Amino acid sequence: MTYRIDPRIDGRWADFLENHRGSGIFHTNEWLEALHRTYGYEPVVYTTTPPGRDLENGVPFCNVRSYLTGRRLVSLPFSDHCQPLAGTAELQELLCGVKAGARIDKCEYVELKPLTPLSPDVVTASDLTASHDAVIHRLNLRRSVSEVVSGFHKDCVRRKIARSEREGLRYEEGRSEDLLQKFYRLLLMTRRRHGLPPQPLLWFRNLIDCLGDRLKIRVASSKDGTPVASIVTLSFKDVVTYKYGCSDPGFNALGGTALLMWRTIEEAMRNGAAELDLGRSDYDTPGLISFKDHWGADRYAITYYRNPATTTAIRANGFAATTARRLITSVPDSLFTTLGGFIYRHVA
Repeated sequence: MTYRIDPRIDGRWADFLENHRGSGIFHTNEWLEALHRTYGYEPVVYTTTPPGRDLENGVPFCNVRSYLTGRRLVSLPFSDHCQPLAGTAELQELLCGVKAGARIDKCEYVELKPLTPLSPDVVTASDLTASHDAVIHRLNLRRSVSEVVSGFHKDCVRRKIARSEREGLRYEEGRSEDLLQKFYRLLLMTRRRHGLPPQPLLWFRNLIDCLGDRLKIRVASSKDGTPVASIVTLSFKDVVTYKYGCSDPGFNALGGTALLMWRTIEEAMRNGAAELDLGRSDYDTPGLISFKDHWGADRYAITYYRNPATTTAIRANGFAATTARRLITSVPDSLFTTLGGFIYRHVA
């Protein structure tokens, strides 16, 4: 039998995450709460553990309701991955309950984003279909500094770090409104360059409010104080996650992003972190994949699953999509951010 709980109310979920070796930042109540505040998604955890007992397993979902794109259960929206915290037999039982709940809620599909591939038995028994393939990079920090540095690409990483030091780039970190504004200005610049809408500023404010010291904004600025690069990192237990990155291309030669990544790695190793999670990269972003390869991170395949399979897809390189990107990215910043908030509310 399966049970549904609200993880924000049921204290067993937070306790379970602290003790489960597979839990990560995207499982946490803080991440779920930020999703709820920003986009209105309702979080729910499915488990086979009855009320009154310590949780033995669980899979978090968000119930996404959109008048434009329909209803679905997603584990989890805007998360690079969300490993089901259950064994094979438990997961099969859980997914039966999840699919039943999805039918009751009139959801069009259920989506899972595991960090590691699901077993063939689970995929077959639960009638899951692979919906998206990508790669994820993970840098092992349980080594000496010299061993980690030896994996850095000589030209693309080591020389850029050295250049950033010669240029005297200024490094800042924290969660202040000033740092958020510096990050967001660079994010708008980067998203325009890539032809993509930006996440709303409210999303980052809610992340800061909900995650607290588990989140850091890191900014590199030139000698005259001009922000040139920024990243946002998240921390949970012994894993640091690189989640967002942006830069001013006019200053890329200064090595700002390399400096920020290196400072992140140094700090993580000092604090005893075991891994830097560099996040998901789609196969149609070879530049991003190469950037992560250059840090000596191990590359793993990652697969998302859906039930039932969906066949409708938007061609990212089609005429309509290309025209939409041009229109979206040519509008003023105020409308650009408003459109981003509207779009992300419906595409999770």
